[in-house]
Amino acid sequence: MKLNLLFSLLFFAFGFSACNTYSDQEKEGFDAKIQKFVAKSTDKYEKSESGLYYVIEQEGEGDFIKFTDMVSFKYEGKFLSGQAFDNRHRNTPLTFQVSQLIEGWKEAFLYLKKGGKAKIILPPYLGYGDHQLEDIPANSILFFTIEVVDVN
Repeated sequence: MKLNLLFSLLFFAFGFSACNTYSDQEKEGFDAKIQKFVAKSTDKYEKSESGLYYVIEQEGEGDFIKFTDMVSFKYEGKFLSGQAFDNRHRNTPLTFQVSQLIEGWKEAFLYLKKGGKAKIILPPYLGYGDHQLEDIPANSILFFTIEVVDVN
């Protein structure tokens, strides 16, 4: 993992994420792959209207996070195969305003409070879409574990 990956992730989070419009057939194909993964999991995933799959492991305490909040969080990113593409921030938090994150993260953080933990699965249209990043192929389904460290 290179520092370039972080800069790429941030660049796409600021307005270039998921620019492609996906057909219903493409979305159904992504959903079928996610459902296959979820069916093998012992976790009880919920699916939002947007297509985000999530498990809230710990809601946290205080107020729910808002789009305008600055959030410090730890995370690990993997593909559904289990291969990690970003695990540099498992122990070292990053801080961003929620509104600056990719669509799937924006939504997931709204379900959490300070101290919250979740597992989320993002279809490409909630992640990086058809953009090829250094360690993430275009149209990738992404799995993240996230932990909220602080909210301001």
